[in-house]
Amino acid sequence: MSEQSPRQEFSGVPMGRLFGIPVYVSWTWFLVAGFITVMFGPYFAGILPHLSGPAAYGVAFLFAVLLYVSVLLHELAHSVLAKAYGLPVRRITLYLLGGVSEIEKEPPTPGKEFLVAAAGPALSLGLAGVGWLADEYAINNGGIVEVLVLQLWFANLIVGVFNLLPGLPLDGGRMLRAGVWKLAGDPGSGTVVAAWGGRVLAVLLAAVPIAMVLRGGGDADLADVVWPLVLASFIWMGASQSLRVARIRARMPKVSARALARRAVPVTGDTPLSEALRQAGERHAGAIVVVGHDGRPTAIVSEAAVQATPEHRRPWVDAASLAKTLDPAMVLAADLSGEPLIDAMRQAPGSEYLLVEPGGEVYGVLSTADVNRVFSGV
Repeated sequence: MSEQSPRQEFSGVPMGRLFGIPVYVSWTWFLVAGFITVMFGPYFAGILPHLSGPAAYGVAFLFAVLLYVSVLLHELAHSVLAKAYGLPVRRITLYLLGGVSEIEKEPPTPGKEFLVAAAGPALSLGLAGVGWLADEYAINNGGIVEVLVLQLWFANLIVGVFNLLPGLPLDGGRMLRAGVWKLAGDPGSGTVVAAWGGRVLAVLLAAVPIAMVLRGGGDADLADVVWPLVLASFIWMGASQSLRVARIRARMPKVSARALARRAVPVTGDTPLSEALRQAGERHAGAIVVVGHDGRPTAIVSEAAVQATPEHRRPWVDAASLAKTLDPAMVLAADLSGEPLIDAMRQAPGSEYLLVEPGGEVYGVLSTADVNRVFSGV
């Protein structure tokens, strides 16, 4: 399973780089590898009777590793094609339910979106086809290699077909999104349709096994119900996240630095806080900027620090002591809006930003809290 993924925090084991893309393995992979080893050990011991018990479990572990190598190749297909289209790929992560390619920008056209999404399932199905041909015509000794090839081509077939299901966050959902985007001319509409497709898939994936158990009198294996429920939960959460992203993107046009900026009053660093607040009140300003004797801004007085300063102490505290020095990255163009504004804020996280005109004049201060309020309730 793979998806376009937003920037997120991560903890895992770095495994190196492939095609310039960092590859990580989440600690959850080790849980799955252990589960596969325990579950498939007796199976391999049964079909390979010449193996001892420990050797059979060793083959099962090798199968788990090779299976995730297949998943890695699936994700590489997405990522390499995305890079070929000029889209930045932050990393590939292998985790509990497969893998994820963190592609940091959307493809610019529905056609490229479709091809990037289709690349993973196409590679998995290609591996399945190659494995099937090898199993049928090249490897017929009944040994370890043939058994592993049989299991791997079948697993790749399942991965390829499952990922083609039409619902986000699966690749088939991204392909459906591209199709709706092409027809409607709006990527947001494609996301909504594909995300609801994912929710429908999640409900079916959870309901069908439970219905079969109830119909059969409750004699089914517990794993036949648990794994579909785990997959259904993953798909539901991914689809819901996609809907949230669509709602956020719909509000992007409302995010304008000029519209959200607070008027700023300039003061020197030795100005008492009480006096700075008085000047701000007189000019109906919502922010205080510390300037040097040449009039150039050097810092922004922290709103949180002002609120934390008791009123009786404000005459004895100067503005500079509550100000944050202006890093160049915290100075933004007043004309920024939409996604470019959000990207600029992500590159330099902070609570306040100084907005300047093209000529360098101070326009005002943009508070992160004001930007967040635009997206509140999403």
